[in-house]
Amino acid sequence: MAQTFTHQEIADLAEAFEQHTPQQIIIWAVENFAPNIALSSSFQTQSLPLLHMVSRIHPAMRIFFLNTGYHFWDTLIFREQLTREWNLNVVDLYRDARWELFRRNFGRELPRVDPNLCCFIHKVQPMQRALDGLRAWITGIRRDQTKTRAQARIVELQEDGLIKVNPLLNWRKADVEAYRALHRLPEHPLLQKGYRSIGCAPCTQPVRPGEDERAGRWAGTGKTECGLHTEMFQQKDLDPEEARKKFLVKIEF
Repeated sequence: MAQTFTHQEIADLAEAFEQHTPQQIIIWAVENFAPNIALSSSFQTQSLPLLHMVSRIHPAMRIFFLNTGYHFWDTLIFREQLTREWNLNVVDLYRDARWELFRRNFGRELPRVDPNLCCFIHKVQPMQRALDGLRAWITGIRRDQTKTRAQARIVELQEDGLIKVNPLLNWRKADVEAYRALHRLPEHPLLQKGYRSIGCAPCTQPVRPGEDERAGRWAGTGKTECGLHTEMFQQKDLDPEEARKKFLVKIEF
């Protein structure tokens, strides 16, 4: 019988895991939840330590990649390269087919006019669907990335019973670089062009020296998160027709 955890037990584990290595946390998650567990990854340079660890601890683990249709070709090519070299079990996640007409009509304007709706359609909703029925979700978020992530815990019990596991949460950028150097991990091809945090092409730009590494994400919009790690992830389904009507109003203004 699968083990279940109470809110208090998860809180106690979160506190204890502050003193554990990411590898120890991953091993705990695999022992308790495999095969009903998955890792999500954007395949950025900073994502590589976690991918590398998981590929050695549990090679069969599903790795969810949100294939939004807006990625840089460099990201897609880099993902394929790593998938082959590390023998990763990558699963592409796509938007629901119900949004095809909406995307056909507004796909070009969507990231600029309503980036939150764009993220919900292409990231939040597909991830919600993929995680349905799983017991645990491993992510690569770190506290030093955003104010929202600074409040996270290493293990968190979600409202639907899913356990979110953040093994790298208390790592800093220097820890990522040290691990990459130790294991001679590659880097995303856009890193040397000034892209320090890489998402979809329409919403990502290079950053200047000294700027925060996520300053190039949704620049000038006030948006800092795609929604996977915010309250947006609790949002329920949207009706494409209702979304179309609201979007047309935004375009007119």
